[in-house]
Amino acid sequence: MSSGAANPESAEIAKANVPPVPESLDEKQPQHFHKDETLHTSDSDISADLLVGPNGEQYPTDEELKTLRRTQGHVPMIIYTIGIIECCERFAYYGTIVVFNNYINWPLPEGSKTGAGGTDGQAGALGYGTQAATGLTLFSSFFSYVTPMLGGWLADTYWGRYKTINVAIGLATFGHIIILISAIPGVIEKSTTAMGIFCLGLIFFGMGVGFFKCNISPLVAEQYEMEHPRAVVFTEKSGERVIHDPVMTIARIYMRYYFLINVGALAGQISMIFYLEKYVGFWLAYLLPTILFLFTPAIMIFCRKRYVKRPPTGSVLSKSFHLLGFALKRNWSFNPKKLLNRVRSDAFWESAKPSNVAVKPSWMTFDDAWVDEICRGLSACAVFVFLPIYWLSYSQMTNNLVTQAGTLKLNGLPNDLVQNLDPIALLILIPICDKFVYPLLLRAGIRFTPLKKITAGFGVGSASMVVAALIQHYIYVKSPCGKHATNGDCIAERGPPDLSVWVQTPAYVLIALAEIFTSITGLEYAFTKAPKNMRSFITGLFWFTNAFSSAIGQAFVPLAKDPLFIWLYVIIACLSFVAMFVFWFTFKKLDAEEDALNALPESTYKGRKGSVVDVDVEALRQEQIRQDKIRKAQGLARGSVDVSSK
Repeated sequence: MSSGAANPESAEIAKANVPPVPESLDEKQPQHFHKDETLHTSDSDISADLLVGPNGEQYPTDEELKTLRRTQGHVPMIIYTIGIIECCERFAYYGTIVVFNNYINWPLPEGSKTGAGGTDGQAGALGYGTQAATGLTLFSSFFSYVTPMLGGWLADTYWGRYKTINVAIGLATFGHIIILISAIPGVIEKSTTAMGIFCLGLIFFGMGVGFFKCNISPLVAEQYEMEHPRAVVFTEKSGERVIHDPVMTIARIYMRYYFLINVGALAGQISMIFYLEKYVGFWLAYLLPTILFLFTPAIMIFCRKRYVKRPPTGSVLSKSFHLLGFALKRNWSFNPKKLLNRVRSDAFWESAKPSNVAVKPSWMTFDDAWVDEICRGLSACAVFVFLPIYWLSYSQMTNNLVTQAGTLKLNGLPNDLVQNLDPIALLILIPICDKFVYPLLLRAGIRFTPLKKITAGFGVGSASMVVAALIQHYIYVKSPCGKHATNGDCIAERGPPDLSVWVQTPAYVLIALAEIFTSITGLEYAFTKAPKNMRSFITGLFWFTNAFSSAIGQAFVPLAKDPLFIWLYVIIACLSFVAMFVFWFTFKKLDAEEDALNALPESTYKGRKGSVVDVDVEALRQEQIRQDKIRKAQGLARGSVDVSSK
């Protein structure tokens, strides 16, 4: 990134003293930097050119940090290649699961060897009925949201994100192929054999999806973070000097990344797959997503030398549990009130920092800064505790709102296609928020922080359920079937109420807006608040909240029938509304510490072989020296660059 007002002479000095950052940071060729090496600096070395980075970028002074407007920086093109990978993966995922219900539920049409029903027939294959179809599709979804924790742990501990993503792609590809085999003529005709092959395919398919989910989003943001670890001063075309804040840029990156996710999801759901299933057969309906999915490994391999790859760091999770247990032991009290007060105090974590431990346990192979990162990561986990309530309103669009659509005037439109209003709304609202709403708030001096966004997400999710309840009320009022509006025989005999299915549009738009505020921000929060060597696992925890919400949602199943649908939507709306206030008052103090949490100094961490691995390069080691000097000279409240994580 170029600086708007960099001193050319200073830039030359910087370039002379600091080696350039190479194009690729491959995890097979890490730079080693041992903690016990002494970095000799003297006060005479401190000068104005320290505010100029290795590539000529200008770092802000203490005064500029306080006075200049903060904004987002430029998003590198390499990041969009990862977005395209996720776009292809989402197309393959949704393009595959959209035909699961018909494939499991209905039997082979008479005379068909592929499952195709033709113009007047119902496509089907296995014929195991509605309960089996519902159970297996729910299992597939649940499994896909549970396995991210395992995939995150493996990436952080053993494989690294890039390798784990490739393993995930291999697993998912194998799953796609097995599912495809279950649908080929000759196999599909033997329903028991086909079901066994299909279930095996679901295991590999779900594991691949889960491993992919928890690693691809951290990989996206790391591409920017490693090249732009600090805020820089930039002069815009208008002449205004602003600060390009890396945290705000990462928020923009996740907005655009999520946009590409929904491009793939929408394409997968409204593509010709329904027609392939109906007129050709399930084998071709499964083959098309499989072919498109093969673009993901092709792009990953083609761009492998350009991606930043953080190496794994050994047993990070076990050491974090050791650290928590050690801190509890040092602050233990049998008085619950006293123990709670100690846990809440700053002294709780201070007592567990290596600098405050005379005789260190063998597992304590990290510095004080890593303890601060663990504390920050646990704060993120606490934030995620509330997310299952948000997912309750989100999940209604894939089940009960689809049922509601079936009781309205469809005019030839399949009721299960109406849920695509959500990705369509996202594709419209994300650019509006990215280009207009968020920048306008920034110019107005309003900081819409991550926790404020999540709080708003609960409120908007509640509003979507209020709209759904109102629609359901008018369905009962206007339906010829009264409060038995979902009775298929009655609808066939008397017809639906005089209400178009498009009255559901506001509910889907509000769900999409809540998704922008909460889902996107949740991914961002998992990345920015987790320790750098636990990002995949923390992201896996974020996705697990969706699976946990599905389990909670089972408690609402008895309400998913006439005439109780209104109560279902009202209760979820009330839960989300109450959660909005409880969430904000619980984390209001944490929100005030947002800048301080983002500016924590980076840590060193010894890995499996006892060495400290430099995840950047020697240039960033020099950058840490520069920042140390700046803090001494001017007391900047900014963190240093991470040069080691193993």
